Amino acid sequence: MRAMGDIAAITREVRVCMFDLYGTVVDMQGGLTRAVTPYLKAKGWAGDPSRLVTWWRRTHFENSMIDALLHRAHTPYREIGHISLDYTLERAGVPHTRDEVRGLVAEIERLQPFPDVVAALTRLKQKYRLVILSNGDPDMLDAIQPRLGIAFDRIISVAEAGSFKPHAATYRKAAEMIGAAPPEILFVANHAFDCVGAKASGMYTAFVDRRRRPFGDWPYQPDLVVADFTELADALA
Repeated sequence: MRAMGDIAAITREVRVCMFDLYGTVVDMQGGLTRAVTPYLKAKGWAGDPSRLVTWWRRTHFENSMIDALLHRAHTPYREIGHISLDYTLERAGVPHTRDEVRGLVAEIERLQPFPDVVAALTRLKQKYRLVILSNGDPDMLDAIQPRLGIAFDRIISVAEAGSFKPHAATYRKAAEMIGAAPPEILFVANHAFDCVGAKASGMYTAFVDRRRRPFGDWPYQPDLVVADFTELADALA
């Protein structure tokens, strides 16, 4: 654990722990890799399934940012997923149908938490309200909720704000919906961009560095850097 900010201030002021979902609470890379591996094998594709998933996820992120920057009607996360996976499979030379793309994107609704998550959140729940703020669509979040292993106090989709994270409106809307001021919220994410967005919106942030990657020299540095949720609970609970 690395304390980049004042831990005493965090534990004194924070009332809500707000979490990103995909890749932070649930294992997106591992879950989607397990889902696409037999599919790609059946197609005769000889590449590394994990690398294709990484490619898919990066394309999804890029397309989400394009959608947010258009300042037009918010495109659902699922639809962005279809566009992104279709593009990725085409680039990789994998023949596919629309139904196959829909089926693979639906695996996002069946992702499982990382092994350390439930025990750590159970500890944190004794002291904090637990909230999810996700780029996922409301119905996707409803579908995955029974798989999370713990009852969150609120699960919020960015559809409420009409834009994908890290748009400032997403964090402001989530804070408004739970009746908390930004400095009363610790936002927890495995993604630097999400921590940057939350910190710029006035929240405390914790970067879960599962992948052992640099955060980057942003002016919006996280207040806490932890290896996993166990370290997070040790620091806060």
